[in-house]
Formats: sequence, C-alpha cells, structure tokens
Amino acid sequence: MPELPEVEALSGFLDERLSGRSVWRVLPVAVSVLKTYDPPVQALEGCTFTGVRRAGKFLDMAADGGPAGGLHLVVHLARAGWLRWQDALPAAPPRPGKGPLALRLELADASGGAASGEGFDLTEAGTQKRLAVHVVRDPRQVPGVARLGPDPLAPEFDREALAALLGGRRQRIKGLLRDQSVVSGIGNAYSDEILHAARMSPFKLAADLSEEEVDTLYAALRDTLADAVERARGVPAAGLKAGKRLGLRVHGRAGETCPVCGDTIRSVSFRDSALEYCPTCQTGGRPLADRRMSRLLK
Repeated sequence: MPELPEVEALSGFLDERLSGRSVWRVLPVAVSVLKTYDPPVQALEGCTFTGVRRAGKFLDMAADGGPAGGLHLVVHLARAGWLRWQDALPAAPPRPGKGPLALRLELADASGGAASGEGFDLTEAGTQKRLAVHVVRDPRQVPGVARLGPDPLAPEFDREALAALLGGRRQRIKGLLRDQSVVSGIGNAYSDEILHAARMSPFKLAADLSEEEVDTLYAALRDTLADAVERARGVPAAGLKAGKRLGLRVHGRAGETCPVCGDTIRSVSFRDSALEYCPTCQTGGRPLADRRMSRLLK
C-alpha cells in the first residue's frame, strides 16, 4: 500500500506533469472506483490542473477553469491501487472487463483543442476493490480527508504534539500510528519501520510510554519518514514500489536477519495483514504470540 513517502513522491511527480495542463477526457472503466457522482467525473474535462498535493495517503489534484468551476480529483490508492503515467496512451478507448484498469485520464495538447496522448491510468490488482476516486469542490467533502489527523512531517508537528496524541490512550502503539484520525499518512509498513528504529514493541500501550520513550518515538517517526521521502524524491511513478521495498529494514522481511543486531525478524499475522519486528531490538528477546500460527500448530 502506498503510504506517506510514496504518495508525497507521486504528488511531486504529478505536479510537474499536470500543472497548467487541461483535461481532454476522463474514462471510468470500473464503476466501483467512483465514490461521488455530483459533479460527475466528466466535469473535469476542459478543466486545467492548478496543482497536486498530498493529504495523508490521498492525492489531491486541483483543477479550475472548466464549466463546473474549481474541482478536486481526490484519489486514494488503497492496498492494491496504483497510478501509471503514460506518455502515449492507446488510441482506442478502454473497455470494461476483468483487467486491472479502473480509470484513464488523458490530457489535452498545448492548445487545449486536441488530445495529447499523455495522461495516466489508475489500476487496481486483486479482487478486493478499494481504490477510490472522488470529484469534489472541496477536498474536505471526502470523509477520509475530513477526519485526517495531523501530518507527521508538518513543521508544527513537534514532540509535544505527539505527546498530546499519545497521552492517556490505552491503545497499542502500532495501531495508534496507523490510525489516520490520530496521525495521517502512516500505514502498516512504516509503522513497523518506525517502531524498529525506536526499539519499541508494537504491542506497547501508548499510555505507558515514558517521557524518554516519547522522545525516542518522535525522533524515529520524523527520521524514518523524512529519510523515506528523500529516497523517493524524484523517482518516477513506475519505480516507487520497488524503491519502497528496498528501503524497508523489517517490514516484509520475516525470516531475514535484522540489520541492527543480527537476530531473525519475526512476524505476527492478523486477518488481512501482518506486522514484522525484531525480538532483540524491540521486545527484550521475547517473540510475540502469533495466534494464527498457534492455531495452525494445534
């Protein structure tokens, strides 16, 4: 799933290519991807993009000048969605089917009077269709955007801001970091990376953190995300997934060697996800109980 660093890189990549360009046509291929209907997605046609920004894990593409006035194309890529930039889109319009293509957007040429062939496809692999496209006049009309917590890389998100979010919460720190209404943009992968850098158990309760542990967690959070954003900066959209994988130290690396202490990275499985951690670095050498694996061994 694309998280804050990848979506930040995507927003920069798209801002360079979309700003000042007009939309020639928008072709929804999978009806399930459209989460709004008024204004219709075709209202973007004729609009000119004015900028692209990130809101949590959402892409917000602002457009103006069309018949519908100022609009925002807001996209959440979810777990298996992706954006594929195309310098030369196929001339034939896509047909609905069982393929991964969910929506195609084509840009107009410099004059605005003909198709340029440039644009992007939104795709989604797998059977769980969670990719979401919204066309709204204000991004806050998207429920997921409206309830976002503070951005962890914003200048005002200091150590005291994190401490205030943690204070008194009887919630495991892993789940809290992933809660988009508490802190926006962090998902399963980077929460694992942050907790490994902080040498902290994912099952530790937020309310139990000492002042020193809050200091350590804040530094790990900011450094981990800032480093990942810097690695992703300037990387073309097609290379962001592979780049993310290369930069991860524990997430998705169960059975491999911890790069810090040499212990074996372990995993705890849940219904539709898993977390990875290092016992030596994070849990005092004690493996965490994996209930799914325990049931399989009975």
